[in-house]
Amino acid sequence: MRSAELKQHVRDQGRTYYQKMTESPVARLIIQLSIPSIISMMISNIYNMVDTAFVGQLGTSASAAVGIVFGFMAILQAVGFLFGQGSGSILGRKLGQQELDDASIIVSTGFFFSLLIGCFIEIGGLLCLDTLAVWLGSTPTILPYTKIYMVYILLSSPLMIASCAMNTILRYEGKALFAMIGMISGAVLNIFGDIFFMFVLDMEIAGAGLSTALSQLISFGILVSPFLRGKTQCQLSFRKISHRFIDYIDIFTTGLPSMSRQALTSISTIFLNMEAGIYGDAAVAAMSIVSRIMFFVFAVALGIGQGFQPVCGFNYGAGKYERVRKAYRVTLLSAAAAMIFLTVIVMLQPGNLLRLFRDDPKVIQIGIRALKLQALAQLVLPVCMAAEMLYQSTGKKIGALLLSVMRNGLFMIPVLLILSRCRGLAGIQEAYPVACLLSFPPSMLLAKHFFQKLPPDTE
Repeated sequence: MRSAELKQHVRDQGRTYYQKMTESPVARLIIQLSIPSIISMMISNIYNMVDTAFVGQLGTSASAAVGIVFGFMAILQAVGFLFGQGSGSILGRKLGQQELDDASIIVSTGFFFSLLIGCFIEIGGLLCLDTLAVWLGSTPTILPYTKIYMVYILLSSPLMIASCAMNTILRYEGKALFAMIGMISGAVLNIFGDIFFMFVLDMEIAGAGLSTALSQLISFGILVSPFLRGKTQCQLSFRKISHRFIDYIDIFTTGLPSMSRQALTSISTIFLNMEAGIYGDAAVAAMSIVSRIMFFVFAVALGIGQGFQPVCGFNYGAGKYERVRKAYRVTLLSAAAAMIFLTVIVMLQPGNLLRLFRDDPKVIQIGIRALKLQALAQLVLPVCMAAEMLYQSTGKKIGALLLSVMRNGLFMIPVLLILSRCRGLAGIQEAYPVACLLSFPPSMLLAKHFFQKLPPDTE
């Protein structure tokens, strides 16, 4: 009886959700789904910046080590996005087509394999710790701090990957609030953990690593709990892991753009650290701090995009193409407005923002120019972001992959290597802004092409 009641409850949930996603005003839907995403990313990025500021008190080399380890954490997130975006994008369209059983199979497959891959990364990373730390860009003075911090990140890597996947899947289910609670809880606990382990117990950078590992454990439990308590339309179960090879291919190819983007971001960070390392630890620390600040700024636009994804994917699956068009316009305009506002703030106070993390005259001198250039260049990113999310949410895999690799791969790495050799440190500061500007025209053209091919509503 309880099983029958549960099934009926899930069916009722599905009907209510279908009506909400296909009939509610698009702008209101995107706002409802984007606000939790924006809050969770803002809090998470506040943690990242607080962590950088705390560790910065230990010295410039320790501060640079945090930037280097964040590059590795981006790789872990890339794997999580592979399974999260791969499963989530398919999930959104399956829910729009009202195919709940298939949706549960996709979600279960993506979740359990994200844990498995995380275990492989953990074991391999611990066995090759020294090589990995050097490969990520550690100089001899940064290396001891990097290794200490990295151990804790590796130990928590399966949970970090799975949490990233579940956060994305929950958003595609329309459960952005649950995703927000999971991410915020981990970030807030991490901040208090830093204070306790680093300063009360005097564990220094090891305390920052331990705090991160424990917060990932708690965040993981919170993100999985909605599935275990029957709060979602999809079920999470070993028995629902797919036995069809085509499902694995579909998850992988759909999630590959997100993994490629995040992985190339990490690889670009590694190259950036290596090139900046030529000019000393202050250069590495400055560029790492600038990256943290600018990601915090872009997180607002990215959160709006994450609110767009479930609306786009669901309505595309349901054949409500006019709502897809409207959702794209709302997302683009809202994200652009947010970026303009925040860029003005950054341009007015670049030195004070940098000084929050490291009050080192050389770090601030290097960072101010890089921060201003990146702030101006990121004004074009809403167009790039919206186009990529549009292609991925609708299952257009080749276009999504192309858009995902442009800025941080096809453009960023070659531009960085060329400019750093032609213009030295100034070229390193200019590389990311140039890559942003180069990615703008093709993003516009691909978005235009998508809507030219999009048919009218099926109903």
